[in-house]
Amino acid sequence: MRNKATAQKDSIPGVIPTAPWRISAVECLSDYRLKVCFIDGTEGTVAMAALIFDEDAGVFAALRDPAIFAQVVVEMGAVAWPGDIDLAPDAMYEEIKKQGEWRL
Repeated sequence: MRNKATAQKDSIPGVIPTAPWRISAVECLSDYRLKVCFIDGTEGTVAMAALIFDEDAGVFAALRDPAIFAQVVVEMGAVAWPGDIDLAPDAMYEEIKKQGEWRL
């Protein structure tokens, strides 16, 4: 389950995004994990299995399908999937900056 997505031109022309928590690249890893890179060079992993398989997973339950999980992209500086599923990049950044990993 390896998929690497990099930020496309997802900003308004003439506007240079500078918030350090904006994602520049994402890659699928095994066991419902992601490797993320932020625009300031910070890198880390996001462990999502507990969230995805929780009985109260809500919209994240769709990501139980490995084929859908692998469709991860960078959209407007955030990690996103089809169906308007995304993760808060600012919270992700805070945890990765502290611990190198964000466990959901």
